[in-house]
Amino acid sequence: MSCDSSAPPLLAALVRHYDELVDLLRRRFGADRGFARDVVHDVCVSLLAEPPRQPVAAPVAYLRRATVNLAIDRHRVETARGAWVESAGELPEPADEAPGHDRHIDAGRELDRLSEAIALLPPRCQQVFVLHKIHEMPQAEVAIRLGISRKAVEKHIRLGMMACRTALDRPAAAPPR
Repeated sequence: MSCDSSAPPLLAALVRHYDELVDLLRRRFGADRGFARDVVHDVCVSLLAEPPRQPVAAPVAYLRRATVNLAIDRHRVETARGAWVESAGELPEPADEAPGHDRHIDAGRELDRLSEAIALLPPRCQQVFVLHKIHEMPQAEVAIRLGISRKAVEKHIRLGMMACRTALDRPAAAPPR
């Protein structure tokens, strides 16, 4: 690296002591030359981007401290990243999110019990329940469509929900009531 006389004193010191700073990092951290050079280059970029606000009395000592501090930060980040990667390698395989065959069978049985419970409801109750719960029609709209009060709609929905809960609570092998 070369430096002209108009360079700020800190950057001129960095250029003059570049190899010394690289060797310092290699000795202190047992790092390869590439890591040490990257750190020294980053210190240089940092000084160019944001030079110290006050003159530095001991530029070489300042540069040594800056490169060591940055190397420590880098080392911590890389160590943490390595630990994360190692721990991620020990994670169990994700469970298959697709339901298994047994769950499909159970779900089919539950659906059969619900369908049977709805089919056993009185006709008006069944009609209100299906319009509201299956077709997602608002209660007020069900009341208008069927010409009944909102209270009657609420009552039929409540009866339908109770029938469904009862159907799901009884064992699958039990015959319907």
